[in-house]
Amino acid sequence: MLMNKKYIALMVTLILAVSILGGCSGSTDSNASNKNTLDFSNTTIHATVTGISDNKITLSLIGRISTDHIPNTNKPSEAAPDLPGQADGESTNQSSPKQPDNGNDNQAPPEQSDDENGNPSPPEQADNGSGNQPSPEQADNGNGNPSPSEQMNDNTTTFTLTITDESVLQDISLSDITEGAFLSITFGDKNTITSITQEVISNPNGGTPPSDNAPGQTAVNTGSGAVTIDKDTTESGISYSSENKDENALRIEGSVSYNGDSLTIQKNSGDTSDSESSDFYGLNAGILSLDGADTTITNSAISTDAKGANGVFAYGNDTRVNISDTSITTNSDNSGGIDATGGASIEASNLNIETSGNSSAAIRSDRGGGTLNVSQGTYTTNGTGSPAVYCTADITVSDAVLTANASEGIVIEGKNSVTLKNCKVTGNMQGTYHGDENENLHTIMIYQSMSGDAEEGEGTLTVNGGSITGLNGDLIYTTNTTSVLNLNNVALTLSNEVLLRATGNDSSRGWGNAGSNGADMSLFADNQILNGKIIVDEISSLLLTLSEESSFEGSINSEQEGGKITVTLDDSSTWKLTGDSYITSFEGSLDNIDSNGYTLYIDGTAQNIG
Repeated sequence: MLMNKKYIALMVTLILAVSILGGCSGSTDSNASNKNTLDFSNTTIHATVTGISDNKITLSLIGRISTDHIPNTNKPSEAAPDLPGQADGESTNQSSPKQPDNGNDNQAPPEQSDDENGNPSPPEQADNGSGNQPSPEQADNGNGNPSPSEQMNDNTTTFTLTITDESVLQDISLSDITEGAFLSITFGDKNTITSITQEVISNPNGGTPPSDNAPGQTAVNTGSGAVTIDKDTTESGISYSSENKDENALRIEGSVSYNGDSLTIQKNSGDTSDSESSDFYGLNAGILSLDGADTTITNSAISTDAKGANGVFAYGNDTRVNISDTSITTNSDNSGGIDATGGASIEASNLNIETSGNSSAAIRSDRGGGTLNVSQGTYTTNGTGSPAVYCTADITVSDAVLTANASEGIVIEGKNSVTLKNCKVTGNMQGTYHGDENENLHTIMIYQSMSGDAEEGEGTLTVNGGSITGLNGDLIYTTNTTSVLNLNNVALTLSNEVLLRATGNDSSRGWGNAGSNGADMSLFADNQILNGKIIVDEISSLLLTLSEESSFEGSINSEQEGGKITVTLDDSSTWKLTGDSYITSFEGSLDNIDSNGYTLYIDGTAQNIG
């Protein structure tokens, strides 16, 4: 899931003729020369059987199709995952169900993480990633937008395999396959099918397997470990390494306690075969702790150099990782620093993390969320789509340096939260993988990606002390979600004139529906200095409250963008206009506003202020 992930949920309606040659396994007819071709070479996909006739199997893809499989499309960035298009010439798009009106035509954002194989980022909206939405219990988010889950059901990817040689079937025969079965299909070079297996799909949060209407759900695949610890262990000065695909260098599983000091962990090669499983479950990570393991790592060095090889990964409820005074270096795409999913928790102190690949956030969470508490240390990313922090969980960072040299500094997707205390945040977003002239550049993003990786609802960013520095684009951007931003005594440095942009988007990445995917933000500034332009479009809203001797020097909607905006000033706070400003309502004393030669319009009426 944008943007490490995953920023970009690519909701496109593609009519793609699948040309799958199965090394005698089977194929689908490509009957239109002008259709694109899906390419699944050297990867594994998971699909549900929706029909079977003789030796022909019709399948519905589970999860996302990576843009790697679709010709001539831009890849997603760290924040949002790719959503599937259409396969086999079958257009299965249905009209979206009637969606409740939230009042602003906006939707909630999910978390996304993006990788070269189509794994989800930004950013994540739990909404799903990019747009603001109401809490889960609310059908209506107040903006007239449907919940992400409703929209995600609009697209299905189906294709048909003709089995001509049953030797590719593993431990099953053609007669064993029935409608509703889950199949794992592995491809080799040139789209050749090497194996088809039937599997049981687990729900990472417990319960029954997902239905066909649960987009983005994948089978739980954690791979294997070069070394697996399954009993209480304490050790020091040990080296572990892996060069095989889908293999952790060190794996701790089950209800055990592991304490490792002065370890050397190296994942030198072996790209993941399933990037979604790397994002969601820790497949191919340097260290994977899962199934309720309690893992402590101190004074160690961890490095990975393979796709989908996160540094330290915690997966599953009751799984805990405590890591301190350790360096983590990852060099390939879709390889974050520390990562918690499925309800796991990580406590981290004084880490030195540096990632170099795309979609490789230093501190990240993904599907199923969890809790990360990080203190001190430096956390640096160098790839695109790789925020210093990508959040689809509850994340707290204190007294740390967070630097993204080619990406957003912080991305929150969906109903999740980030709290920063005395941190130094720097972002220098350079756009998505292939560059997109329509991409909004920014340092902070709160959104809903609609990928399903983050629960829909209100995203929250709280910043106390420290600094936020933008080196490219707007300072703060929110779209397709509902959010709360709390600022208290934070030093803000803008790269352009825009402090905040709360707007809809063109929906090319699947972040809601164009025209109804705006943002609803409440910004509370205490003891805070604000400067710059605030832009709120006609499908978005802003509640701006300044208190405790806060000041704002800037304009709001100077081009009459049309959003619903309420400004509240307490007796100790002030606003100095730097351009004509248009708001809907005002609470406080107009005496606390300095017109500076410009005009303030409240609900269309010019105000007589000094």
